[in-house]
Amino acid sequence: MQILFASSHSHDPDVWINPLRKALPYLEFVQWDENGDSINAELAIVWNPPTQIFEREKNLRAVFNLGAGVDAILQRPGLTDKVAIYRLEDAGMAVQMAEYATWALLRASRNFDAYQQQQQQKNWQRLPDIQRDAWPVGVLGLGVMGSRVAQTLAGFDYPVAGWSRSAKQLDGVETWAGDEQFSGFLSRTRVLINTLPLTSETHSILCRKTFEQLLPGACIINMGRGEHLVEQDLLAMLDEGHIQQATLDVFAQEPLPADHPFWAHPGVTVTPHMSAASLRDVTIRQTAEKVRAFIAGEPVSGLVERNRGY
Repeated sequence: MQILFASSHSHDPDVWINPLRKALPYLEFVQWDENGDSINAELAIVWNPPTQIFEREKNLRAVFNLGAGVDAILQRPGLTDKVAIYRLEDAGMAVQMAEYATWALLRASRNFDAYQQQQQQKNWQRLPDIQRDAWPVGVLGLGVMGSRVAQTLAGFDYPVAGWSRSAKQLDGVETWAGDEQFSGFLSRTRVLINTLPLTSETHSILCRKTFEQLLPGACIINMGRGEHLVEQDLLAMLDEGHIQQATLDVFAQEPLPADHPFWAHPGVTVTPHMSAASLRDVTIRQTAEKVRAFIAGEPVSGLVERNRGY
């Protein structure tokens, strides 16, 4: 059986194809050729696949994504319901997102940014001790990533709540669910951390209406997608003082343009989409197991529900 490897990224495909061949030696891997013809593949392993993949490869039965977010796949023309889409559930990303969220939260709640400024001024001065109750955390999304973030921060004794589309239970975390509980979740939150997948329902969820319901002196940490954020709303509320700071790892346009106001705004920290990366060895093992199980007719984890977008 032939399996197509298709990515629109510029990295060396052999970095992925060679170890996949070792893990699945009974399959023939074929690299996507931008100017080639259809190979009539039934299976494909992809990352940000080429725009025309589904229009050219009409016999695909399943696509295995080398990441957790599948919004790029769902936007490709020619995708039909007959194609099953499987995503990674973690591959080392959850703990990295928890680290990133911890770093961003501690910079604010422990005054580490202020201490760094004092060092530059050669100013030896202790600032007020932390009051954790003054820093209630709210995590948007309680999948594998969001749950790890929420429970990690709860382990530092911050009051942590999580909001998800459907009801969930999580040890040490207060949980809220559905549209009817969204406002209540926001009104108890000062540090809002976004780990949601990008869907039609979550697009622009980080907007003025959301921000206005947060506690004063709010902090925003966005590790989801750039399209979750209405950038002008964030800038306005930073300037108005309702939001204290924002730590942003994802943007609607990447790389972030050199003239974008986020670069120079004193209340914004920019990182280049690095909060979490799929660790290659773990990704290859997990993807190879999904492919093996699919071919064997066994249950495969990570099946994307099209109506939810994840």
